[in-house]
Amino acid sequence: MDQLATIPFVSGGAPLAAEAAEESTLGRIEATINAAFEPIAQGLGDFVFAEISVFGITFPWIVAWLVLAGAVFTLYLGFIQVRGLKLAMQVVRGKHSKDSDPGEITHFQALSSAVSGTVGLGNIAGVGVAVTIGGAGATFWMVLCGLLGMASKFVECTLGVRYRDHHSDGTVSGGPMQYLSKGIAERLHGAGGKLVGRVLAVLAAIMILFFGIGGGNMFQANQTVSQIRNVTGGEDGPLAGGGSALILGIVLAVVVGAVIIGGIRAIGKVTSRLVPAMALVYITACMIVILFNITEVPAAFGEIFAGAFTGEGVVGGVIGALIVGFTRAAFSNEAGLGSAPIAHSAVKTRHPASEGHVALLEPFIDTVVVCTMTALTIVIANSQVWNDAKAAYFADGETIDGVTVTSSAFETALPWFPIVLTLAVVLFAISTMITWAYYGQKAWTYLFGKSKFSERSYQLMFCTFIVIGSVLTFGSVLDFTDAVLFLLALINIIGLYLLAPVVKKELARFRTALRTGDERDTRETVDEVV
Repeated sequence: MDQLATIPFVSGGAPLAAEAAEESTLGRIEATINAAFEPIAQGLGDFVFAEISVFGITFPWIVAWLVLAGAVFTLYLGFIQVRGLKLAMQVVRGKHSKDSDPGEITHFQALSSAVSGTVGLGNIAGVGVAVTIGGAGATFWMVLCGLLGMASKFVECTLGVRYRDHHSDGTVSGGPMQYLSKGIAERLHGAGGKLVGRVLAVLAAIMILFFGIGGGNMFQANQTVSQIRNVTGGEDGPLAGGGSALILGIVLAVVVGAVIIGGIRAIGKVTSRLVPAMALVYITACMIVILFNITEVPAAFGEIFAGAFTGEGVVGGVIGALIVGFTRAAFSNEAGLGSAPIAHSAVKTRHPASEGHVALLEPFIDTVVVCTMTALTIVIANSQVWNDAKAAYFADGETIDGVTVTSSAFETALPWFPIVLTLAVVLFAISTMITWAYYGQKAWTYLFGKSKFSERSYQLMFCTFIVIGSVLTFGSVLDFTDAVLFLLALINIIGLYLLAPVVKKELARFRTALRTGDERDTRETVDEVV
């Protein structure tokens, strides 16, 4: 999930002159839809991204809400992201698992499925924006936000498994819809608790569904087509024709549709191979650049740490990392947003806290590893590029193209990097669409019921919007879905606070089971069939 305000959306997957866009049929359709959604998107965005000022630093309150949650859960669970890291590595390797455990996929497949929906364009472009605005010191604040997010991810994914539904066909459904409705009803006794939980769960499902179609689908398809066209020559290339976007969109729809029809088992199998592949491609490219500039590495780390605590680093770093970096890149780990528990809930386990441990690895991979690798590459490879972009931004308010900043850094050692970048964009986008198709399907079936007809109807609709997203922009629709997703964080974290004691009990139960060797869990919720 990586919507980036600095990446231009393009009709037909390629830049068009404003006059041509207005005269085209696609342009008129897009303008009509945008006009209808613009006031809604504007109003919702004004609320969700309203800014507050703390110690002279202005940033959206929703960012503060997420960071505060990470800090609170870190303290409440005794720095679980530190003391639970070794156990997390053991669990993801299957050390404490059995094939007979209830669920559909392994711990590793659950992790790779969730990571496939978080690692994306924000790790490439968003980091370039953050470093440009905040300087090298922004990297430090990005890592800190990622570490705090590990605790939030532990809480929500533990709850996802704790309150998941087991269906008669062997499938499971979990996520904010389940733990908000069932968990809050359990904590707030009586009809009032059930009503509050049900209302919050329905709102969560609607928000996930909206974003799944917009940000997790159309945006990804649009940017994939755009990057493929750009790397093949742009308007002068072989894919410049109006029908090429439609063809590419259909190809993407067929690829994604072939995977999602198989359900989470098929998604888990694909992402368990796709995620390591795309990580290998991108991290290898980072390592090549770093090795080409190996003598600059110590100075780069020094610049990162020194810049984090200078006047420019603290203000610029917080703004760059929290507003642009965290909101657009480190935010890509989705800690606290309630989306990842949907994938993690399908895991085979009898102990919810076991998957909580696995889930805390997700922000570590996304932010601490991938985002840091990108930032380090930018800092050591071509500081002139981001310093020039920074000067232009602060002097003239010029828009920062994060992709250009990152790509230019890579090109200092890899002249053919645009091809690697295109491959990374395609892999990231496809993996994101696959994962968000599953998230949206769970929200859809929660709202409209679980049946083959219902699921196939949703899958057909999702694939149709892939094609639509390839040829149209729907800018206001995407702004709306962006705001909707972050509004989900408001509702989700309220639920996490209310249910935090449940998480603490699950953590104690899991660790007791490991100490005693008795890993049975006979609670009724584990075997509940709905």
